[in-house]
Amino acid sequence: MSFAPDTPLVQAVVASPNRGARAGDALDMLILHYTGMPTAEGALERLRDPAAEVSAHYFVFEDGRVVQMVPEAERAWHAGAGAWAGVRDINSCSIGIEIAHPGHAGGLPPYPEAQIAAVARLARDIVVRRAIPAPRVLAHSDVAPARKEDPGETFPWERLAQEGVGHWVPPAPVRDGRFLAMGDTGQPVEALQAMLALYGYEQPVTGGFDAAMRAVVTAFQRHFRPARIDGVADSSTITTLRDLIAAQPA
Repeated sequence: MSFAPDTPLVQAVVASPNRGARAGDALDMLILHYTGMPTAEGALERLRDPAAEVSAHYFVFEDGRVVQMVPEAERAWHAGAGAWAGVRDINSCSIGIEIAHPGHAGGLPPYPEAQIAAVARLARDIVVRRAIPAPRVLAHSDVAPARKEDPGETFPWERLAQEGVGHWVPPAPVRDGRFLAMGDTGQPVEALQAMLALYGYEQPVTGGFDAAMRAVVTAFQRHFRPARIDGVADSSTITTLRDLIAAQPA
């Protein structure tokens, strides 16, 4: 089951049987995850367990060691049910990196510097080789906002952007003022829904701010405006989203 790694940044191959053939030709997303388990070793074993039916292409330890579990040419089972910009088979068009981290259940501690440096190097290597557009470097929570929180609001997306990975603008300052929240309806909600959908989130334009929309707004905040994670679309959230749309590559 062993294979040759796709990048010299890999220290070892630890193959997972949980993989298959990709559907279609596009491979244009990079999805970042945390493991959400107490130990890296336990998480690595789970990603190799056929009964768990999960895997990833890469796994990054706290000390920065990188192992590859699935060849990039194959479909790893890392994203599950989700969607982005109309694409629903996320696994077939993406590469997944699992980052050893205890997650929200473990108190969401800061990511170690050695680990983030390794993730940045690996992600940069992947997006350059695979010509992955910056706005398609995403959190697991972006593509599955109702189910997932990872890699969480302590993940340093700005740092990755400084390394040339992902799409980022400075978040607008959090201030008091008008906002949209659960139960609101009408044209302002429709306009925000259209903006979220334009950026890529699975957000229908219904004119009603429901629980599903709150999950999408929360996912957006985790990635792009982490100063306050509450699912309320305040002026900071809306302005940051507007700036991201304006800054999208042509």
